[in-house]
Amino acid sequence: MRIAVVIPCRNEVKHIEECVRAIYASIVPSEYEISVYVIDGKSDDGTLDLIDKLKTSFSSLHCISNERQLTPFAFNLGIEADKEADYVQIVGARQIIDKDYLAKAVEVLEKDPSIWCLGGRVKNEYLNETGEVIAEVMSTSLGMGLGNFRTLESSGFVDTVGTPMYPYRVFDKIGLFDEELIRNQDDDFNFRVTKAGGKVYYEHGISLKYYVRGNFKGLWRQFFQYGYWKVYVNKKHKAVTTWRQLVPPLFVLYVCSLIIVGLSLPLFFSALYSVPLILYCGLVATAMFKLLGKGFDANKVSLTYLILHFSYGFGYLKGVFHFLLLGKKPSEKEKRLSR
Repeated sequence: MRIAVVIPCRNEVKHIEECVRAIYASIVPSEYEISVYVIDGKSDDGTLDLIDKLKTSFSSLHCISNERQLTPFAFNLGIEADKEADYVQIVGARQIIDKDYLAKAVEVLEKDPSIWCLGGRVKNEYLNETGEVIAEVMSTSLGMGLGNFRTLESSGFVDTVGTPMYPYRVFDKIGLFDEELIRNQDDDFNFRVTKAGGKVYYEHGISLKYYVRGNFKGLWRQFFQYGYWKVYVNKKHKAVTTWRQLVPPLFVLYVCSLIIVGLSLPLFFSALYSVPLILYCGLVATAMFKLLGKGFDANKVSLTYLILHFSYGFGYLKGVFHFLLLGKKPSEKEKRLSR
C-alpha cells in the first residue's frame, strides 16, 4: 500500500518541519509506504534550506519546484510525481495531521469504494487573538452556512472537505485539478467527483491541527475571491454547485436595496422591508453573546461575521458581472492570493 502525501507550500519556514515530521510519525500498518512531496512555490524565507535538512532524516521526502507558484499547479505536480501511489493525501503546510489520520482515512476508503474523497476534523491552533476569533466564527453555522464540513459534529456525506485523501484511480477517471481556478479548485474537483458517481465524505473520527492566520484584511480578500471564483466554477459546470452559496450575494443585494426602498416607499412599508435585516442583526447579536461568554471581543466577533458574509457576497456579485454579464475571463487582480 503506497500513500503519496502532497504539501503545497510557499514561505512556511515556521510550520513545514512540524508538518513533515507529523506525517512521518503516522502509525500505519507495516505494509504501508509513505512518500512526501513538498511542492514549493519558490520560497525565499529559508523553507527550502529546512526541507534539505529534513531530507537527511527522511529518504522518501521530495521537494518539487512550483514555478507557477499557485495552488492547483502544486496539487497536480504532486499527484503526477507518484503515479504508482494507491492513495493521494493533500496536506497544507500549516496542517499537522494526527498519528492515525492516514491509516483511518485509508480504512474508510477501503470499506466503501463509493467514497472517492475523504477529509477529517480541523482542530484550530491560533497565532493571535484575531485568528482565534476568526476560527470560532467560522466554526458556526451562521458564519459558514448549514452543511459546511467545518460546522459538523458527526461523520457524513458532504459536498467538499479540507485536507482530502483520494484513491489514485479517481485522477485516472476524471483528470487532475483545473489549473485555471486559482481559488475553489477543490470545490470544482469534488463537484466533478459527485458528477462522475463518487461521494465525498467527512470523517469526524480523524483530525488534524491547523495554524489559523489572524488578519482581517486577508480574510476579506480570501472570501471575496471565494465568491468571485465560485461564479466561474458555476459557469464552467452550467450549474449552481451548492445552494447555500447564493445566500450572501442575495443578502448583499437586499441590504443595498434598503436605501432605494427607504427613499421611495412610505415609512410603514420601509419598516416591513427592514425585517430581514433586523432578524440578521439579531442572529449576529445572539451568536456574538455566546462567544462573549468565552471571553472574545464583541467588535472582532461582529466584524468577522460581516466580513465573511459581505466579502463573499460582493465577490460573487463581481463574478456574476464579469463572467455572466460581460463574458470576461478572470481578472489578474483576483489571481493574487491573500496568503
